[in-house]
Amino acid sequence: MGRARGRAGRLVGDAGAGADALTGAPGPHDRQAAALARVVAVMDRLRSPEGCPWYAEQTHTSLLPYALEEAHELVEAVEHGDPAHVREELGDLLLQVLVHARIASEDPVAPFDVGDVADDLAAKLVRRNPHVFGPGAGQVLDAATVDARWQDLKRAEKPARTSVLDGVPASMGALARAQKLVARAGRAGLLDTAPVPAGPSSDGPVPADAAPAAIGEALLALVVAAQHAGVDAEAALRRATADWEAAARRAEA
Repeated sequence: MGRARGRAGRLVGDAGAGADALTGAPGPHDRQAAALARVVAVMDRLRSPEGCPWYAEQTHTSLLPYALEEAHELVEAVEHGDPAHVREELGDLLLQVLVHARIASEDPVAPFDVGDVADDLAAKLVRRNPHVFGPGAGQVLDAATVDARWQDLKRAEKPARTSVLDGVPASMGALARAQKLVARAGRAGLLDTAPVPAGPSSDGPVPADAAPAAIGEALLALVVAAQHAGVDAEAALRRATADWEAAARRAEA
């Protein structure tokens, strides 16, 4: 707890000096740093013995459903185009970062706090964007080149990963995970060599015992088709489902 408060205090002190974190020049970050320090202190209090019993009982594992839920709610807010809702959901996601980091600060073996998380993230962003921060700063690159360079740097930092398909969480939803894998395969040129299921034939009904495999292959084939067309399959299905849901509700009424 003391470490987190010390880090927060340092943030406020740095901001009070009015210096930009990268250049040392005066910058407009005072309010942002002070607000972040304040919310770190609030979480510190909630998790402390004199704080909230609910937060005191939480663990990394118990909080996992909330992280997933808040991420989905942010997606919904963005797709609805509601800035106030987006702001609220970003705060809820930040809450997840804060409470996980606060719990981690109590680990007796390998403690870290939100300052360490922020330091690591800043270092990663600088390291993986050499066209902005490195010797080649100022290069004019398109987004596709930047993404390819990011992926190359990421692979170099993670030598234990031997495949471009490594690192996609098994806990992702089936459609989102398929889309992520297909996108990675596409960048690596694997879609031209790896066999893609064609889906069920239209010649007649699929036998019941073959239906699960056939439907799965059809869904995967659609994900691959979406990748080739530059379509976000997850977002497309959400939109189509929302339209269908609205029609179903009208029929229900």
